[in-house]
Amino acid sequence: MTAPSVSGHGAVATASDELVVVRDLHKYFPITAGVFSRHVADVRAVDGVDFDIRRGETLGLVGESGSGKTTAGRVILRLTEATKGSIRFEGRELVGLSRGELRPLRKEMQIIFQDPYASLNPRMTVGSIIREPLEIHKIAQGKDADTRVQELLRLVGLQPYHANRYPHEFSGGQRQRVGVARALAVNPKFIVADEPVSALDVSIQAQVINLLQELQQKLGLTYLFIAHDLSVVRHISNRVAVMYVGKIVEIADRDQLYENPLHPYTQALLSAIPIPDPGVERRKKRIILSGDIPSPVNPPSGCRFHTRCPVAFGRCKVEVPAFNEYEPGHRAACHWVEEHGGKAPDLTAGPSVL
Repeated sequence: MTAPSVSGHGAVATASDELVVVRDLHKYFPITAGVFSRHVADVRAVDGVDFDIRRGETLGLVGESGSGKTTAGRVILRLTEATKGSIRFEGRELVGLSRGELRPLRKEMQIIFQDPYASLNPRMTVGSIIREPLEIHKIAQGKDADTRVQELLRLVGLQPYHANRYPHEFSGGQRQRVGVARALAVNPKFIVADEPVSALDVSIQAQVINLLQELQQKLGLTYLFIAHDLSVVRHISNRVAVMYVGKIVEIADRDQLYENPLHPYTQALLSAIPIPDPGVERRKKRIILSGDIPSPVNPPSGCRFHTRCPVAFGRCKVEVPAFNEYEPGHRAACHWVEEHGGKAPDLTAGPSVL
């Protein structure tokens, strides 16, 4: 039997305790042109992704805008259909299930959306919004549903009388609490949090993050936490996966990743985190990447990061790097790291010649 390992925030997981297992996941959006809508290209939003999410943990998924993070989260929940690949939830394959077969599993998997206003129906009261999933899944009706709505409002830090109000009567942080309550209504095991605090003020972000952590400990929830703010991800996550143009380039325990980032892209992202100490900030060297993130319609050959990488060499342009493990649980897809025995490049020394 595999010994349990502590992965941060008190979460204990074993190798056989994965709740979600994703293998070779692809999602292409077709591009059509002409009168006959001829298929001319694809947007490769997710292009061969592998990762596991353990029970009770928070896996942070980070990357620049356009890297495919949100699409990956939606495909896992079958809100968007996968082009190909495997998604297993508690050992059951989700890809290929009919809508009828998938419906009972909807209670187990929920999502918290990025925009706490656009995701709530402005014509429905907060009570009706939270009550709706209870009735759809036949969990509670009538007075039982009213009681459950009041319990959920208290659980997320709101008051029972808020059930009679409409979304526009709440602040952004309160609306996001309503979104959390709606997700919790059906007693899920797994929640995809799609940038749940990016639209909120910094002070409110901390309150919502603390709420999510309290709910995780109280209810035994498992999160896929999608974000671009790496300081927030470090606070809430047990493990972190870094995504770039549809592919995961590095994944590790939170402390491993932040203290010893291997991939040059991860190093550049971490260098951008502001430090609340002017003296340290002045001594810290920022890694500036040239150019913009490539288009997922026509991604670069070989390593997709080679067009912006300061240590790229000939092999990077033609060969896709293997996703190798260099420390227990610490994987990275980088030819430079592979050829230097798992050592991270020193990007503060200046760029190499491509």
